[in-house]
Amino acid sequence: MDITPRKLNAFLLFKLPSAWLCGVRVKNIDRTSCTVSVKHRWINQNPFKSMFWAVQGMAAELTTGALVTGYIRDSGKKISMLVASNNATYTKKAVGRITFVCTEGDLVADAIRKTIETGEGQTVWMKSIGTNQDGIEVSTFNFEWTVKVKNEK
Repeated sequence: MDITPRKLNAFLLFKLPSAWLCGVRVKNIDRTSCTVSVKHRWINQNPFKSMFWAVQGMAAELTTGALVTGYIRDSGKKISMLVASNNATYTKKAVGRITFVCTEGDLVADAIRKTIETGEGQTVWMKSIGTNQDGIEVSTFNFEWTVKVKNEK
């Protein structure tokens, strides 16, 4: 996987500037996991002085989407990707630095392999868990990704 935190953070700056301005940053990525961090600041807070749910969602989605993108690149095939649905639960006020981690890269690898073998679209649910500096879970996001080999014309 040739995707690095530096490349992903540059991508955010130029292609997803709202995430970059809110402080969303990739810290680590490998074949099985991705870690993204964001600090609660004035620009990304809600009226209750905690991190806005959408900022948490951007960081959480990035942990899963970066893994999907990495495996698509590794496959050498033209494969479409799309979030079909998502859900989230919030268990504690998100203040300070929040770190989101997805450790389900193996699920994506299987889905990519299956779509290449069968030509049929595949779906995979991926979880990203957000914790504060004390290691306490503040939110959990689930994303249903769909992947499908594109028809060559």
